[in-house]
Amino acid sequence: MSGMDERAKGMEGAYAHNQELEFKATVRRNKALGLWVAEQLGKSGEEAEAYAKDVVKSDFEEAGHEDVYRKVKGDLDAAKIDISEHVVRTKMDQLLADARKEVMAEN
Repeated sequence: MSGMDERAKGMEGAYAHNQELEFKATVRRNKALGLWVAEQLGKSGEEAEAYAKDVVKSDFEEAGHEDVYRKVKGDLDAAKIDISEHVVRTKMDQLLADARKEVMAEN
């Protein structure tokens, strides 16, 4: 194998590893977001955990984060809980940054 082939293989491995870490961080963010929204909805314990799992599952509907946003914002709106789009998106960004730090610290 040439040096270029080895380098390309190494870069592919690094890319795959980074994608895996990002996936883990996103799942962790979605769970934390689900628990936060569950609290806003007055859920606790097993009910909050179940809601958080539903938020995690909602991320598999389409690429990107809009499916998660629509789920939690829709649930908040349905419960007549007035939390703005800005607050929800800021919370999503904050929780993703926190989750990335946690995942990186574990690896």
